[in-house]
Amino acid sequence: MITLEDLPLRADLVGAEPYGAPQLVVPVVLNVNENPYPPSEAVRREMADAVVNAAAGLNRYPDREALELRRDLASYLGHGLSHESIWAANGSNEIMSHLLTAFGGPGRRVLAFTPTYSMYPEYARNTCTGYVTVPRNPDFTLDADLICGAAEEHDPTVVLIATPNNPTGTIVGNDVIDEVCSRTDAIVVVDEAYQEFARTPSALELMSKHPRLVVSRTMSKAFALAGGRVGYLAAQPAVVDACRIVRLPYHLSAQTQAVARVALRHKDELLARVHQLAAESRTFEQWLRSRGYAVVQSEANFTLFGRFEDRHDVWQQLLDRGVLIRETGPDGFLRASAGTPPEMATLRDALDDISPTFQGETA
Repeated sequence: MITLEDLPLRADLVGAEPYGAPQLVVPVVLNVNENPYPPSEAVRREMADAVVNAAAGLNRYPDREALELRRDLASYLGHGLSHESIWAANGSNEIMSHLLTAFGGPGRRVLAFTPTYSMYPEYARNTCTGYVTVPRNPDFTLDADLICGAAEEHDPTVVLIATPNNPTGTIVGNDVIDEVCSRTDAIVVVDEAYQEFARTPSALELMSKHPRLVVSRTMSKAFALAGGRVGYLAAQPAVVDACRIVRLPYHLSAQTQAVARVALRHKDELLARVHQLAAESRTFEQWLRSRGYAVVQSEANFTLFGRFEDRHDVWQQLLDRGVLIRETGPDGFLRASAGTPPEMATLRDALDDISPTFQGETA
């Protein structure tokens, strides 16, 4: 047997750890922003029938362009989009990888604003793209001058703006995105993985105005399809063509395409949980404030809260009580996804049982 050290691993990968949040079997799992409500039995049966039908052609490669799925996604998004402006892949992770493979690479940079999604630097590393970051405002928001100043300083080919941002849940308004797109020649990628939970307009409203604007979405959260692995983007057809150049052949399986199309046909039923989950998070935030916690104002299905003197100790004490949340984001904070009412009640009871110690003053 050989070890990893015995292999000719790329120098920039030496010492790296695989990405992954804990996948533990505990009563309450609130650590990865999943939708806690699975599709209904009727929808699951339709998905199963679709997979059976797709299996009749598994001896053949799937539609490598995923045309029918892209048409369905365009119809879902609206805004006059056609399938030519939609690209789909294995989760928004692969969407981001396609974008950085096409527009990043050696000698180029991608710009992000911290704290933000922990996978961004890995997309950059895997595509040999320079990763540069600039801190957000103290309240974790972004404004046009901050973004454009950073873009002028670092000259990126891609700018990543997550809204609502993970892990903070804070948003970037369309007025800011509009100004940024007007002031930079970079590809501006607006990551809207949690947009369905937000009360603010989508950057899709700006698509016709800015040819280098890309809006990325996922079916994992709002559509309760995290296990289905479907992400997609809306952009100019030229951007889609660039992704088609770098995609792996037949990257989206026939089964995945079939299941995603069933989910879109039942969008009203699946999205009905979105407002409920957003409300659960907002109610939890109010409860936290009443207990003296510092809470970041969120527009997503999760809450970042603290500030703890020892956040890992709090995380462990919650886990000991059967509640798994995420140890991520700024020092002293933890993130909890919205769960079912009983799950949220268990989380509140566990926090009351712990009585954690805070850093300095709280909000």
